[in-house]
Amino acid sequence: MVDRSVEYLWQRGQADDGSFSSAVGIGPTGVVVSGLLSSGVAPHDPLVVKSLNYLEANVQPDGGIYRVDSSHKNYDTCIAMVALAQANQDGKYQAIIDRAERFVKGLQWDEGEGKDPSDLFYGGAGYGSHSRPDLSNTAYLIDALHTLGNPENDEAIQKALSFVSRCQNLESPANNSEFAAKIDDGGFYYTVADGGESKAGNEPNGGLRSYGSMTYAGLKSMIYAGVGAEDPRVEAAVAFLRKHYSLDDNPGVGQQGLFYYYQTMAKALDAFGEAKFADAGGTEHDWKAELLDKLGELQQPDGSWVNPNTRWMEGDPNLVSGYALLALAHCKP
Repeated sequence: MVDRSVEYLWQRGQADDGSFSSAVGIGPTGVVVSGLLSSGVAPHDPLVVKSLNYLEANVQPDGGIYRVDSSHKNYDTCIAMVALAQANQDGKYQAIIDRAERFVKGLQWDEGEGKDPSDLFYGGAGYGSHSRPDLSNTAYLIDALHTLGNPENDEAIQKALSFVSRCQNLESPANNSEFAAKIDDGGFYYTVADGGESKAGNEPNGGLRSYGSMTYAGLKSMIYAGVGAEDPRVEAAVAFLRKHYSLDDNPGVGQQGLFYYYQTMAKALDAFGEAKFADAGGTEHDWKAELLDKLGELQQPDGSWVNPNTRWMEGDPNLVSGYALLALAHCKP
């Protein structure tokens, strides 16, 4: 399965400059490189080197890694940081990574942007400077800092945890938002900031509906920030995910963002550490084997993956194949 995907990406996906789907920025290239490296392709493989050189060519004077016309500077930089860190065995990219880390920490909403810890923006990251923070971008930030080896008590990770906790449908001492008790099912939604938004829609009472991909992103982020399994926030998130365990859709939003969901689910459940994940009915799922089977079923004859539902760029076989490789990397027994 992996070999067929790698062959597709090399023969049909990669452009002459080493990029993948560069019309939308450097993000897909970072995702694909990370997926390839996670799948055992060597950093010195000539085609990986070509893509790494493309990422390196997009390092900007401010330390960010993005195209000059990008409106997704946090997203692009965090994804590129992870890919470069995975390829950094000889320290070749260390200076770039260090500057990129300072850049994304500088984008994070905190006192530097006039926000104090009680503010709903506090600790979050958006697509770029002064853009509304959201859970997806904040999870990418935490993921990048975790990959670089930052400890759980890293100041930026703990600030981000404040924002993550406020994107949960749960009344808790960590959540002072107006939405906390309106649904109270333990799941997560896209953002609490600036009036709040859920990609799964709203309840009549104004509550923001939880959905699968953001709940796995929230769980993973809490684990990386050192929140224990007995913490009510983790318990509530896990209870939501047990109730809505699915590999057929992204619970709450159907087929939208399905492959982002798969890779986030795989990372989160791997971090959670249960080889068998029981659903709310008590059925134990060998989630690695089930996800492996599902991805095998969905792979295209040419070796790629693509989502017929094209929202969030999942009509792009390069990006989606990168997501699939990242998910598969966490399905090893």
